[in-house]
Amino acid sequence: QVQLVESGGGLVQPGGSLRLSCAASGRIFSINRMGWYRQAPGEQRELVGTITSTGSINYADSVKGRFTISRDNGKNTMYLQMNSLKPGDTAVYSCNAVVTGRNYNTMTYWGKGTLVTVSS
Repeated sequence: QVQLVESGGGLVQPGGSLRLSCAASGRIFSINRMGWYRQAPGEQRELVGTITSTGSINYADSVKGRFTISRDNGKNTMYLQMNSLKPGDTAVYSCNAVVTGRNYNTMTYWGKGTLVTVSS
């Protein structure tokens, strides 16, 4: 089994910054693409951005220039640095990962999410 755990959420004022982490653990052979998603109250989940195992990154237009995705393959961890936060960024942020397990099966796993609230 593989588990993804997000951390780093909280309350921040508009214009502030937060750094989220997504740590993968379990019977992992390799992690391929990882992604951050968010779901605001009453809205559908949307993609924030993705990063491949080789470091290729894509961002949603709404966060380009403000958010930065990175990963530490040695720690099986992905990060989301969020700067210049706006009230519209308030959401539950979740991560997913396409993981090849030690049985060589490939599956997509999701974390439970961490709440980010941007408010004065």
